Amino acid sequence: MTTTETVSAIYSSLGADPDLGELVEMFVEEMPQRIATLESTFAEQDLAGLKRTAHQLKGACGSYGFSQLTPLAARLEAAVRDGESAEAIESALTELVGACRCVRAGTP
Repeated sequence: MTTTETVSAIYSSLGADPDLGELVEMFVEEMPQRIATLESTFAEQDLAGLKRTAHQLKGACGSYGFSQLTPLAARLEAAVRDGESAEAIESALTELVGACRCVRAGTP
């Protein structure tokens, strides 16, 4: 079962913090571009770009309080780094993108 099958919205653990809420909101607003980059690098078979983007997203998700996404980004990064099959990479990408589409600013 994937994250997106069980969760319809993923909120930042920092969303209620008045000092960080605006930064979290900006991160969420940038997520569609991050998703587009993940999808385009995969479609173009730019594995170095895909690995780099997954690595950046792994760190950013943790920094912005979306710790649920960190292991998904790490899984994609590892799949690319370890030279796993295109199907395995696509599966990891699909799960990460699905979860990224669920991020929300604010609090539940």
